[in-house]
Amino acid sequence: MTDYEYIMGKCRKFHFTKWNEDELKKCQEALPNLTREELVSIYRSRLLSEKDPLKQTAFKVLFADKVGKREERIKNMDTEDLTKEFKDKNSGNRALIRKELRDRYKTGRDKQMIIMAFQQSTKGDQHWITSQIRQERYGYRYNKYSYNK
Repeated sequence: MTDYEYIMGKCRKFHFTKWNEDELKKCQEALPNLTREELVSIYRSRLLSEKDPLKQTAFKVLFADKVGKREERIKNMDTEDLTKEFKDKNSGNRALIRKELRDRYKTGRDKQMIIMAFQQSTKGDQHWITSQIRQERYGYRYNKYSYNK
């Protein structure tokens, strides 16, 4: 019996019940020995749910070289390039870039450039940037509905 057949047999067995920790660990340790086609087959199997630990491990084995590269690239880009890519709605990295730009704004790096990018973006981004500006001007206790007399 090959590793692939063993893993698929355990997937069938534990499809309706909770995984046995020893069996799960044994299957996870055998994943790196499989071919790419077998890994894809396990990852796409109907026997595994999205949150199944074996499916998540198979994903990590399949894309080990790519996991984390995108985040590194975004962290290392300068703010001007980030804002250009942020404005491109089809870049596929908007959520990660938005998070990085917000972090940079809070640390005080290139605030004007980030303000301009967020003001030209979605309403949520516009609201976030105006609330940040308002907090800087009036402090954290400012609320547009409170009246200080």
